[in-house]
Amino acid sequence: MVPALEQLKQQAEQAGYIADKALSMSLWLMLELERPLLLEGDAGVGKTAVGKTMATILDRPLIRLQCYEGLDVNAAVYEWNYQRQLLNIRMLEMQAQTMVESELFSDRFLSERPLLQAIRGEQPSVLLIDEIDRADEEFEAYLLEVLSDFQISIPELGTIAASSIPSVILTSNGTRELSDALRRRCLYHYIDYPGFDKELAIVNAHIPDINTKLASQIVAFVQQLRREDLRKTPGVAETLDWTCALLKLDLKSLGDSSEAVLATLGCLLKTREDVDNMPKVVVEKLLAKAG
Repeated sequence: MVPALEQLKQQAEQAGYIADKALSMSLWLMLELERPLLLEGDAGVGKTAVGKTMATILDRPLIRLQCYEGLDVNAAVYEWNYQRQLLNIRMLEMQAQTMVESELFSDRFLSERPLLQAIRGEQPSVLLIDEIDRADEEFEAYLLEVLSDFQISIPELGTIAASSIPSVILTSNGTRELSDALRRRCLYHYIDYPGFDKELAIVNAHIPDINTKLASQIVAFVQQLRREDLRKTPGVAETLDWTCALLKLDLKSLGDSSEAVLATLGCLLKTREDVDNMPKVVVEKLLAKAG
């Protein structure tokens, strides 16, 4: 059963994901219309977490396909278990028997990969196709049949229609332009870095025991840091990592120790260039703005 819009937003918050009204609406429409949802935005803004949250809310299996350059059908859709096929052929030969082709290419020798698992599942799943922009254009084109008709064509078996319709979430970091054909098949939502209030709510949701002053200072510092000329802007995950690190050091306020802040910046800054561009004087200036 699809949750009502406001219920969906509340359930996401209970699962630790703070979704604004626009994202909640996109997720609700994804469920109501049974359409894939394309989430685009910089790395670290929480796109992957949406898929995990929806699986929790809907109490469905999460099937994740991590995309990468060179991803092919064997890794994403299905693969024949050639070793098992060969073993069966040899066993039959020892018994003076032969195996017909229809038996050789049957379900017993078919290894399901994420896309096939998602459409053949007995119950609906949440299919997370993560970082689709990292995959080749050829694989993106292959996805069109799956996303349009929820079916997969296997030459030896024919067309396999979905036993259940998965809720499909695709994510993209924008490293390359996706095709118009793919975009047409999806609903769309852009996730930006959160504003102060939203990020503070995220920190409090994930680390409820943190004191109000420190949480506000941490979020204010990260918000200021994102305005700097950085090669890799820290995302929400980095904010949470840094918060946990400061709590391990038993800090009650960022003003307690600028040295501790400097020593833990590796939680936020992930390149040598960015670290070199954040000397102590710059960090102290950001700390002063963060209060």
